Amino acid sequence: MEHTEQVRLIKGLMHFLDTGTNVDAGGQVRNPVSSYTCPDMARREWTTFFQDYPHVMGLSPDLNGPGAFMTSNDLGKPILMTRDQDGTFRAFLNVCSHRGTMVESERRGRRTVFSCPFHAWSYSTAGDLVSVPKEDHFGPVDRACHGLVELPATEACGILWVNPNPQGTLDVDALLQGLAPEFTHWDFSQSVHEGETRLDHAMNWKLAVDTFGETYHFNVLHRNTLAETIYGNVQMYDTFGRNHRMMLCQKQIETLREMPEASWNVLDATLPVYYIFPNVQLILGRAGPTLVRIYPDGENPHQSHSQVSFYLSPEAQALADRGQAHYEDIQQRIRGFAEVIDQEDYVAAASSHQGILSGALEHFTFGRNEPALHHYHNTYRQALGLDPLERISN
Repeated sequence: MEHTEQVRLIKGLMHFLDTGTNVDAGGQVRNPVSSYTCPDMARREWTTFFQDYPHVMGLSPDLNGPGAFMTSNDLGKPILMTRDQDGTFRAFLNVCSHRGTMVESERRGRRTVFSCPFHAWSYSTAGDLVSVPKEDHFGPVDRACHGLVELPATEACGILWVNPNPQGTLDVDALLQGLAPEFTHWDFSQSVHEGETRLDHAMNWKLAVDTFGETYHFNVLHRNTLAETIYGNVQMYDTFGRNHRMMLCQKQIETLREMPEASWNVLDATLPVYYIFPNVQLILGRAGPTLVRIYPDGENPHQSHSQVSFYLSPEAQALADRGQAHYEDIQQRIRGFAEVIDQEDYVAAASSHQGILSGALEHFTFGRNEPALHHYHNTYRQALGLDPLERISN
């Protein structure tokens, strides 16, 4: 991120603090609660956003060297992602070309060859069929036609992208819509994968996304956790096509007031939260990035899960390497953040889902101080060919 942009964002937050104001969406809007429960909308979302749309599947450090792999079933089909022997990121349907058995069952690891557990047909990290046991008994196999089915995949800005449709397209610049320079600046490839967790809740996937769309709730829901270090109801907000960036205001921003602007670093004053359409939150901090990927349970509008991945920045990794106490402190912060999402944000969102099912409400109201909710819901509605949210005040 350019330093001039960092200064603009920090000054904007200081202005809001000094004037008791906040970012303003220009009015309130209504969101029909049926968008969270409608089976037809859930089917359309699953098809449009999750079956034929490029997805962030991780960051470059998830595959730390040739032979590293990870698997995923989050998009409704088995996917195997590898870093081949040349260091290239690749993705395949995790399906043996012989009888359709999943080739790899482990979540992540390192291999030079993937061997099917059914008949031991084996594949290289580049997806090539390299071994057919007893081929003289089985009969000749055209290996060029029996490799793993490759998916469109690319590695850009330290992010791993995959389209689950083998015939699909993948254009990172079009997906990021102006965020590429910032992500290049943050250089996620230098981070180290530190761990991951899966969070399952009985709620619509968009309710999980909504919890990351405002800080209006911080002083209430997070009063004993995040609100101890972050000001509630204060943020800077910018859109990048379908994506957006929220800059949460850390309380240590006050220490910058007496420092020269040339020394300001946005990570000392803010917690940047990037939303990447349709389901990703990328949260940055001094300790490193956190990646949150939110998925519906297929076409079921009433269940969702989140994959939360943690990474250490080079500075945090160096600190952890200096002693066990440093490492335990970093681990505690990681576990604490996951617990906040799981036990505070998602518990409240699941409660909202139950509230919707009661029939008490026909719509939610998104306030002037919740622009990310306006933007997020309007962009996915536009992608589905729906009318924008109803504006009820200016």
